[in-house]
Amino acid sequence: MRSIPLPSPPLTDGDVLLRPWERRDVAAVAAACQDPEIPRWTVVPYHYTQRHARDFVNDTAADRASGRELALAIVDPVDRLMGAVGLANFDWPDLKGEIGYWITAEARRRRVGTRATRLLAVWAIEQLGLERVELLANPRNEASQRVAERAGFTREGTLRRYRRRHGVREDLVMFSLLAEDLEA
Repeated sequence: MRSIPLPSPPLTDGDVLLRPWERRDVAAVAAACQDPEIPRWTVVPYHYTQRHARDFVNDTAADRASGRELALAIVDPVDRLMGAVGLANFDWPDLKGEIGYWITAEARRRRVGTRATRLLAVWAIEQLGLERVELLANPRNEASQRVAERAGFTREGTLRRYRRRHGVREDLVMFSLLAEDLEA
């Protein structure tokens, strides 16, 4: 696997900034992940602790260096945490990866997820050379499906019992953004 570079300069639209995780983010991550909606729809563990947050933040540099995952904090112009966004499940020979995110309760319904997802997906295609970025959402998670569509992803269909999350196999709706979608 190859190392994943950090976006340089950091990705921003003026209101949303994507930056690397820092140790000072641990308390904010732990607090945000107390929101039951985050583990309900993501792989974030239930009963999230400071240790979970510390391990997550500390592991992001090694995950990036190994080519496994690029995890970024979503912050506002005054550096207040609004969520997380990342690229993972890379298939480098096939030039594809998967984008995922969670948004703090306070930042929801402000299109933060849409904007962060679009920023990172376009960067992945234009700078990493990915030809396909995938986004998977639980069929009951209508908000996440709206994020995907508003970020320019195309709904492809439902993958039945596609992946385990919290020990239970679940259906997932597949969305994709292709390099040629950016040209259209």
